[in-house]
Amino acid sequence: MNALSTGKSKYLHLALSLLLVCTSAILFAQKQTKSELEEKKKKIQQEIDMTNQLLSETKLNKKISMNLLLTLNKKLSARQELINAIRSQIGLLNREVGETNKNIEDLEAELKKLKDNYAKLVYNAWKSSDGYSRLMFIFASTDFNQAYIRLKYLQQYSEYRHKEADQIVKTQNELNAKLHELETRETEKRSLLGSEETEREALTKEKSEKEVVLIDLQSKEKQLKADLSKKRKDAEKLQQAIMRIIKEEIEKANAGKTKTEGNKLVLTPEAQKLSNSFSSNRGKLPWPVIEGVIIDRFGPHPHPTMADITIDNHGVDIATTKGALARAVFDGEVTAVVNFPGSGKAVIVRHGEYLSVYANLNEVYIKTGDKIKTKQNIGNILLDDNEGKTELHLEIWKGQTKLDPEEWMFKN
Repeated sequence: MNALSTGKSKYLHLALSLLLVCTSAILFAQKQTKSELEEKKKKIQQEIDMTNQLLSETKLNKKISMNLLLTLNKKLSARQELINAIRSQIGLLNREVGETNKNIEDLEAELKKLKDNYAKLVYNAWKSSDGYSRLMFIFASTDFNQAYIRLKYLQQYSEYRHKEADQIVKTQNELNAKLHELETRETEKRSLLGSEETEREALTKEKSEKEVVLIDLQSKEKQLKADLSKKRKDAEKLQQAIMRIIKEEIEKANAGKTKTEGNKLVLTPEAQKLSNSFSSNRGKLPWPVIEGVIIDRFGPHPHPTMADITIDNHGVDIATTKGALARAVFDGEVTAVVNFPGSGKAVIVRHGEYLSVYANLNEVYIKTGDKIKTKQNIGNILLDDNEGKTELHLEIWKGQTKLDPEEWMFKN
């Protein structure tokens, strides 16, 4: 073999190896995606189940409230997300069905080719089936070497025929396996289509329920504006308390130091280590409640019933079950426990440069100066009898900057 042929052979071998690696990677990615979709569906269903539990508690007071609307909105969002996940699964299955059909076509073509070839082998073997013909074929050789070669040829021909028969059986088994795989995937697809239809029917029913609630609330605009005004005043009081505490801590930490350090809190090495640890856990912090769903997100957004009014949430509002406890999202030190008459209590915990704030608490189990651990209970959450809701307000700050708590919490 010359150098050019050798080079071509090497490149062909390399190309085939790369193709095999890429194919394996694609198959692994598809399996991973399918697994991820199943896990996503499971989590969304858990969220829907939790929302149903919250709706049951809210409806006990027989009143249509803003909390009922927010919880319904959350359920609708989760339901639509579940439908989207099912559609993604169906799309993935359609691709797999297409690939399986192509594999079946290739195997059927290969099987036909093998059977045709085997039929010729059987026919030729039949023509020379008697021992006399085979002996004459060998004895007609011109010398011993030719006779030996002819004998080996007959043996190899027989072995080849048996191998072809084995290959036919193997290919047939592969084809049967692919047909079974196709049937399984088609069954799974039908099941998913049925699930999608069920979820769409549930979504339509829930949208109708939301419309009834929305119409009722829009007729109570005056009361809603009064409730919103009170909520804003409570939020302002909490912000003022937080800013006052931050300012006092900065002044205390910077006492006797140069003014060049400005408004930044000077941390001890221990506090800096805690701050770095908190920062590295972005997206991994535990939820401040064991069970709950976020029904009002961080930042400015339109009011659910009054489009001309904007709500600016400084944290997130997490609906949970009656009697639920609030717990710390990370190790830290209790900086303050603030009481807001008529609106419950708030706890502020410092984690180095960061703060976590827990509001709408009824009874608090810790006090200022306490060192607390991750997931330690800090108090029970206030029950609003008027709306039939148990809702924790959570904020996260870095220095004097408010952050979106949802980006810090574990995506459960």
